[in-house]
Amino acid sequence: MHYVPLLCLLSAMSLPLLSGCESLHPQGASTESNPPPITRAARMDADVRTDGALRPSDQQEAETGAGQADEGYDTVWQRLRDSFQLDLDVNDKRVRDQLAWYSRNQSYMDRTAERARRYLPYIIREIEKRDMPGELALLPLVESAYDPFAYSHGRASGIWQFIPATGRAFGMEQNWWYDGRRDIISATNGALSYLEKLSGRFDGDYELALASYNAGAGRVLRAMRRNERQGRPTDYWNLHLPAETRHYVPKLIALARIVADPKSHGIRLEPIPDDPYFEVVDIGGQLDLAQAAAMAGVGVNEIYRLNPGFNRWATAPDGPHRLLVPADSAEKFREALTTLPEDQRVSWRNYTVQSGDTLISIARSFNTTPDVIRKHNDINGHTIREGERLLIPAAGNASNAYALSEPNRRAARQAASGNKGQNRIDYRVNAGDTLWDIASAHDVGVSKLASWNNLAPGDTLRPGDTLAIWTDDPQPRRSERREMVRRVGYTVRSGDSLRHIANRFNVGVSQIAQWNNINTQDYLQPGQRLKLYVDIRNAH
Repeated sequence: MHYVPLLCLLSAMSLPLLSGCESLHPQGASTESNPPPITRAARMDADVRTDGALRPSDQQEAETGAGQADEGYDTVWQRLRDSFQLDLDVNDKRVRDQLAWYSRNQSYMDRTAERARRYLPYIIREIEKRDMPGELALLPLVESAYDPFAYSHGRASGIWQFIPATGRAFGMEQNWWYDGRRDIISATNGALSYLEKLSGRFDGDYELALASYNAGAGRVLRAMRRNERQGRPTDYWNLHLPAETRHYVPKLIALARIVADPKSHGIRLEPIPDDPYFEVVDIGGQLDLAQAAAMAGVGVNEIYRLNPGFNRWATAPDGPHRLLVPADSAEKFREALTTLPEDQRVSWRNYTVQSGDTLISIARSFNTTPDVIRKHNDINGHTIREGERLLIPAAGNASNAYALSEPNRRAARQAASGNKGQNRIDYRVNAGDTLWDIASAHDVGVSKLASWNNLAPGDTLRPGDTLAIWTDDPQPRRSERREMVRRVGYTVRSGDSLRHIANRFNVGVSQIAQWNNINTQDYLQPGQRLKLYVDIRNAH
């Protein structure tokens, strides 16, 4: 069975440092910015079922209790230490290696603490409600360096790094307006529910559960059975697992040991207050995010960082109709919300349909969707008439006011991706285009093309989108190769391997893995169907 990738590690992004410390920082610390890379494909097993992600009682408690403060702790680190349950005294070289890296990289710890301060007080309280190990609150540091906008090569998103299918399995809706995988409340609930289920499969052993969260429970169980046959121990530390999984739990253990005693490891932990950072406000409908920021008296970027699930300039028309706002701004925001007229939640534009217009083209020009235009203009179907007047909800501010919206994050990535001396080509996506087609036509790698545009190689492109292509050639490199590329369906035969198939069709093993959303370490099964994009001149 081939498992679906769920989570991938993302590199840290630079952010301002916090002030203050819990222990002294040693002189001459390394300025390296990222932990040792773990190129992995964590996955969800087909036999790990979920009952629809968020239980109603959990959802209500999560959304109403986020702003309730607890007494007794000055910092969240103190609270976290008291909730630790794992064995942190394990003597393993992998843990020592990770400890050595973190101990040399104070700047990395500072940046991740700056990001975590918004979310950690909430997450540790959700863990406490379930009586789960507090160390799990550090897992987003392993997964995404607590970056809410982290997006991986494997299409994993958010601080918990869910891929689309697994996110949906745990109740995280994903559409043009909203991605629940980045929603702090929805994704945290989904991740904890998933870890609870995995722990249950291994009689409460969270080391095995974490390994399964990374590599899939099936793979962990096979490794355990192999050890049983050989008369060897079946605990996590003795299993033969993929390299990335062998280093996954040690990273978490190392971080927990640093939190437990930062001074002994030469690290200072920036003091994050134990008070909840945000409150959850029921907004009752769609709301322009720039207007929400003004009502709360905070910057728009702060609203996006607390509500990273919203992709565009406003909350999603169909919900969730809640907004996370800083706790000290919540009362001001609620008061402003009570006096806001319904027709002023978003701005409105009058538009007269021109010859050649379609609902899609109009929606694109106003940064909305055809469904929203239909809803507000009582349109059934796709037909509009020249001269017809439409009322369209639109952003109340210029595009650059929404710097952390998905389109603006992509534009920033596109602008910053090229190397010195390279030229940028803007390519407009046509119907039927794939990243592989475009990369092949311009003689660039698929992974590079995806990275330049804040995409993953498996992402579906939307006609009309613009992709940035960085090249040493100022003109697009069109060749006959694109016209000779064909999609081929291939049925795996007994004895086949990814390398054998790649050699036969003159393509890369990694390309086959990307096209079929599989892991290069997985075994192929006879009868399994693969899709290949083959230059018919070079196939053997």
